[in-house]
Amino acid sequence: MYLILLGPPGAGKGTQAERLEKELRLPHVASGDLFRENLRNETELGLLAKTYMDKGDLVPDGVTIAMVRDRLQRPDCEQGAILDGFPRTQAQAEGLDEMLADMGRSLDGVLYIAVPDEELVGRLSGRWICRQCQTPYHIIFSPPAREGVCDACGGQLYQRDDDKPGTVRARLKVYHEQTAPLIDYYRQAGLLVQVDGAGGIEAVSGALLEAACDLRDGSDTLCC
Repeated sequence: MYLILLGPPGAGKGTQAERLEKELRLPHVASGDLFRENLRNETELGLLAKTYMDKGDLVPDGVTIAMVRDRLQRPDCEQGAILDGFPRTQAQAEGLDEMLADMGRSLDGVLYIAVPDEELVGRLSGRWICRQCQTPYHIIFSPPAREGVCDACGGQLYQRDDDKPGTVRARLKVYHEQTAPLIDYYRQAGLLVQVDGAGGIEAVSGALLEAACDLRDGSDTLCC
């Protein structure tokens, strides 16, 4: 069973992918982890990607697809995988389709976590970090006892540039331009299942697991 977890920044894809990994007993394949692994191990693909990254260029789709292919060919992915962070564009989606077909496999479904932009801005721009001990906080979900002061060490809390509202909106703009078109691409292919991601973690997890089980045609061999 091969699934894609799709959604905007702040939708909680990483958290939900880890939960699905445990429930479905399928490996979570995150594109970011693949890049870090290949760079750390100085693989041929990692070194190739580094030549582009060192120049500030985007890594070509072919290199990314090759990393994903290498990962999916490992024994733990023989029964399927949950892809997170890939594909990001329609060109990558088409490359994935071709790769899976070449491997004699196919995509079973795309679980799309839908969250309104304003809620995403609130989630992402609410993050603050202690300058001294790096303890993370969130003004809504896990606020400090005293505003601007770390509970753990009394240090000053600050907000990273990536978490400021203006930067968050810019990230969402890039998402809508590059990745959101995949929603229509997979909907037209009959593979998209949309889940409301505005609820709590448990509610979203339950909806995603139910959707995954439905994609298995009602079989509960993977859904405990």
